[in-house]
Amino acid sequence: MSFFSGLAQEGYDRQYSDRELALRMAAYFRPHLRVLVIVVIMLLVIALSGAAVPVLVSRGVDILTVELTAVNMMLLSGAILIFGVMIWGANWLRRRQLVRIIGNIIWKLRLDAFSATAEHDLSFYDENSSGKIVSRITSDTQEFGQTVVLVTDLISQFFQSLLLAVVLITIDWKLSLLLFSFIPVIFFTALGFRRIARRVTRRGMRAMAHVNATIKEMVSGIAVAKNFRQERTVFEEFDGANWQSYRVNVQRGLVLSTIFPSLNVLGGFGTAILVYVGGLSVIQGLVTVGAWFLFLQTLERFFFPVLNLSAFWTQVQSGLSAAERVFALVDAEPDVNQIDNRVVKSLRGEVRFENVGFSYSDQEIVLENFNLEIKPGENIALVGHTGAGKSSIAKLIARFYEYQDGCIRIDDHDIRTFDLSTYRRKLGIVSQTPFLFSGTVAENICYACSSNEPGRIEELANKIGNGEWLDSLPQGLDTEVGERGSRLSMGQRQLVSLMRVLVQKPVIFILDEATASIDPFTEWQIQQALNLILADTTSILIAHRLSTIQSADRIIVLDQGKIIEEGNHEGLLAQGGHYASLYNTYFRHQSLDYRPPGLEERLKSRVDVPTGD
Repeated sequence: MSFFSGLAQEGYDRQYSDRELALRMAAYFRPHLRVLVIVVIMLLVIALSGAAVPVLVSRGVDILTVELTAVNMMLLSGAILIFGVMIWGANWLRRRQLVRIIGNIIWKLRLDAFSATAEHDLSFYDENSSGKIVSRITSDTQEFGQTVVLVTDLISQFFQSLLLAVVLITIDWKLSLLLFSFIPVIFFTALGFRRIARRVTRRGMRAMAHVNATIKEMVSGIAVAKNFRQERTVFEEFDGANWQSYRVNVQRGLVLSTIFPSLNVLGGFGTAILVYVGGLSVIQGLVTVGAWFLFLQTLERFFFPVLNLSAFWTQVQSGLSAAERVFALVDAEPDVNQIDNRVVKSLRGEVRFENVGFSYSDQEIVLENFNLEIKPGENIALVGHTGAGKSSIAKLIARFYEYQDGCIRIDDHDIRTFDLSTYRRKLGIVSQTPFLFSGTVAENICYACSSNEPGRIEELANKIGNGEWLDSLPQGLDTEVGERGSRLSMGQRQLVSLMRVLVQKPVIFILDEATASIDPFTEWQIQQALNLILADTTSILIAHRLSTIQSADRIIVLDQGKIIEEGNHEGLLAQGGHYASLYNTYFRHQSLDYRPPGLEERLKSRVDVPTGD
């Protein structure tokens, strides 16, 4: 494994120019324009007060040289104190307002990023790590907020440098021009670090995202790790990602920390020249000692902001990199594209595939010239070996993926013309591994309900096995399911997922049936729940249970994305074709009439043979 493995950019990453990023970020500041005006005024107050202090001290020194009295000392001290209080007060108000602005901007930025993430289709999550997406929404937005504070500090220092430049010119324009000649050298040196700073910063953020993704995966799979006693392996994988992040961020720190000492050397060199030239000017009588003293005092205050402006430019790149990563997530192009936004008010439930071609990639063709018609209210079961295309058909109906050729029609309407939000309200989908959110059983059942209706939920729950499954729950509908439903058995999770669909009253029902073994009583309860749903829906069942297959109106047998057989259970068995082979391999043992091969012979061999005494 190479050192930078795991740090490659995501498929949706893109490069933005500084101008594009600035305009994009300005859009988030625009709603806070009034408060920003207050912040700018406070910045000006800070700059004016900071620039006034050295001038005040210089003038005070001249006055005290002529007339050193207690009153003059008190006036000078009081004036300096007033300016100090003004700087403190303006800085406090600026930061108070800025904290609110940044909080609102980060809130909005995270909202936009999460909203875009929620809107992305499932193929987006197939290709991109959820841990890295989380890192962009949390860490990168926070990094951007910290950069905004830094930028306002730099703006304040820029104003202060501008005012001090005016003061320096009034003292001696020749010395000032000599001073200003050093500024391009400092800025060009700082800009020389710009590209490398952006590159190492971007790599550091990817390293942190890789750590987050590793932690998420390890914590999610900790039960499997413990089952196979792989805690050490889990630790080593995290240690590798953490060490990689450490080294990348050390490199980043070295690059960012090099710029300031370099600029300090340039600043010190420039100051030494100015001190020497200024001293010669005093000797030659071109400037007074007081003016030279003021120039040196102002010089220090002028150079410090200039150095900061140059040095912190590389740190601004950190914020730009963070903004770039967040905006890339927001701007990621969806794979599923609708050509219209037809609001779906009602559906009959007719589904038709017309010469549909679909592939996950150029090398993985799943469906080719695929045709299938499902009548309203019809229940079909899809069977076939793994990779036959069963789940892909269900995902295309749910519009989770984009097909490349042909057309899918729902009630004679192109599925691409529907408003996805209203269309999916007409769908009920249960995945192979039922996912439950933390909360109670009732809250999970009513996940998509407009309002919680305990009475109605309980009434529906009692229709399944007379409600006996509720008796197995410690607090009934108020039982906490735990993270991902960990406190419930697989059968109970399936029942809750089916109840969630039953409450929704879908027109089209899609079931990717779980393969986990459950006890016969729970299977009977699940079949009862299924029958309640199947009675009023067009159903597409990816079936793994014989009872589900037998209850279907039509069985579709798939092989490599093609329909090779269709009919009912008895008719397909009688044909002795692919379905019969599947039945004997996967489903026959679930039948009550099933007897393992050789059972009769083994039973006969165990019959006692009578022998004479």
